[in-house]
Amino acid sequence: MVSILSPGVYVFEKDESNYPVAISPATVGIVGFATKGPVNKATLITDGNNLVKTFGNPTASLPGQGLEGALEILETTDIMYFVRAATSDAIEASAAVSVGACPAIAVSGNSYGVNNELTILAQVVDNNGVSAFPTAWKQFNLTKNMALTQQIALAKAIGTEGDDLKLFVQFPYTINEFGQNVPTSLFPASGDAGIIVGSFPGQNAKLMLSANAPIFNALDISGNLIGSVATDNVTASGISLQTSSVKYLVKSLYPGTGYNIGTNDDGSIRGNSVEVKAVGGDNFTVTVNDAGASYETFKASFTNNNNLFFTNVINVSETSPTSEIIKAVPYYETSSFSAPTALANFWDPLPGMFGKTVVSGVQGGLAVDPLASPRFAKLIPATYNLSGGNDGTGDAASEKAALIGDASLREGMYALDDDILNISIALVPGYHDQAVQNALITLAEETTDFLAVVSPPQGLDTAQEAIDWSNGFSDLRTGAINSSYAAIYWPHVKTFVPTFGADITMDPAIYGARQMAYTASVSELWFAPAGFIRGRLTKPTDVEVRLSKGDRDSLYSGGNAINPIVNFPQQGITIFGQRTAQRTPTALDRINVRLLAIYIKKVLLRSVTSYLFEPNDPILWERIKETADGLLADIQNRRGITEYSVICDATTNTPVRVDRNELWCKVVIRPTKTAEAIVFELNLISQSGTIS
Repeated sequence: MVSILSPGVYVFEKDESNYPVAISPATVGIVGFATKGPVNKATLITDGNNLVKTFGNPTASLPGQGLEGALEILETTDIMYFVRAATSDAIEASAAVSVGACPAIAVSGNSYGVNNELTILAQVVDNNGVSAFPTAWKQFNLTKNMALTQQIALAKAIGTEGDDLKLFVQFPYTINEFGQNVPTSLFPASGDAGIIVGSFPGQNAKLMLSANAPIFNALDISGNLIGSVATDNVTASGISLQTSSVKYLVKSLYPGTGYNIGTNDDGSIRGNSVEVKAVGGDNFTVTVNDAGASYETFKASFTNNNNLFFTNVINVSETSPTSEIIKAVPYYETSSFSAPTALANFWDPLPGMFGKTVVSGVQGGLAVDPLASPRFAKLIPATYNLSGGNDGTGDAASEKAALIGDASLREGMYALDDDILNISIALVPGYHDQAVQNALITLAEETTDFLAVVSPPQGLDTAQEAIDWSNGFSDLRTGAINSSYAAIYWPHVKTFVPTFGADITMDPAIYGARQMAYTASVSELWFAPAGFIRGRLTKPTDVEVRLSKGDRDSLYSGGNAINPIVNFPQQGITIFGQRTAQRTPTALDRINVRLLAIYIKKVLLRSVTSYLFEPNDPILWERIKETADGLLADIQNRRGITEYSVICDATTNTPVRVDRNELWCKVVIRPTKTAEAIVFELNLISQSGTIS
């Protein structure tokens, strides 16, 4: 409190309006394989289109049913997290984009001056033999009496990028004491004024110049003057560097076959390609195509003019990506350069990243070293298809390890272990390996944040086989599942999947999780996700095993805890149970109660965090009690609990606990039970009997 030192009216604001926070009641987390997208990261997915865009469509080659399950569950919720698992075999799709050099011709400053007129005619041809100026050569004039140096005069005549951005002139420069760019001579002995360069790279690209004076000089591959040309017509050709040794290596941002270019059954294009176009001066554009359509375009350069150096424009890793699809790095011989700053100014006459700094294809038919990097390097225009991606699937052991992941690195299913995500329901659809299931259940028990949904493997023929599996008496499972943080569903169901164009057998855990999310969206999380109101499945067409009344009784009682999926003749396919896998008969042997307890824990934790480090006294105890009372009263009004009590006083906060800087609050709730059996007692009496 601020001390009051003089008379006056003072107002102090104190916010004591804490109330229970609102959280999503049923956020689903799925771990599975995919053909594209981030790996080992819990990625927020809000609808089916978002899922397919990020992780691709389900395919028959992918193990498990992660994507199929995600698409089913997303029909009932708009908040889901998908964790893509991948083995060490995962490889990015890639394309080697060829690097080439633009044709260049040195221009002598000896044959003209500020008092001489100079006319230059130019024609530029791209790497495919197409003329930049199809109707006529372009003319550039240097007029008399320009009060500039010869170098500046020539630049003024031709322009820094030239007419239609098809050719440009480059002058060497230095920086004076005022920070200004001052032209200097590249070849002092020759008096050359600069170099005119065609904008198209590659061995078939050409630059043709004609002038009213013999102003052109020939250079060798080291940039040394080897003689003047006594003619007013000259042609220079560009070069293509060997793509096996020098290239711009474009990779998909993440590994997977979903980036490989290909054709779908209907003839549509799938995958990605990059399309390079040469634009004026030292610039080029890289367009990323997705499924045959332009998705994003970047303007880049092998120089750092206007911050367009290609490693600034297109990301070289997954960190802070500028492209959603690709990453790209320069590549020379067998070594990639993670920080290719040597080309930050590729006009520098010193050797650059690719070796020699040379002017390519100058007049005179000089032999050019194919491994040399010309000073006027650009990407060769073409469309380059990405290929060679691998999804990161393989043998059963490596897939299992990828799904489980590394707890210390938060990989695999451990990526779900994050309070920020608020996962309430988790599953690994299509995987029935006990190590994977046990790891998920153990993670659920350790975090107490979510319910793990599992199922027996496909192919079991009887209810007894499913019971034996759940109790650990099966070749496929050697340990029983006994946890209130797990729920088991059986049998598998057949569902039509549009991606495959056919019915496929789907993991019943998918539909268990689906109806939990559905229940939270249409009623309350603590309502039972079962029965003909909230447990009826409209998409599946059949069940793998048809269950009788006796089968259902055996699965659901006698210490067994499997939730049956039943195909009723009239009501249809329905989830007809809501047990957790806990065998001890307590309130937590039901899914609705377990999800209620998880929800209350999460809301209480988030609601009272702001009270940490406050004075541990009766005032704080009362505030915390009020917060908990507000939450529980709301749940009671919404039929989640029938009665509750919150105790936060001296009886829970003993002197020993206070001395340990602990505050204890006891919450007692009586959860609302579900009516899983409705019984009518029919009494028959005689005609003389009395009805009361």
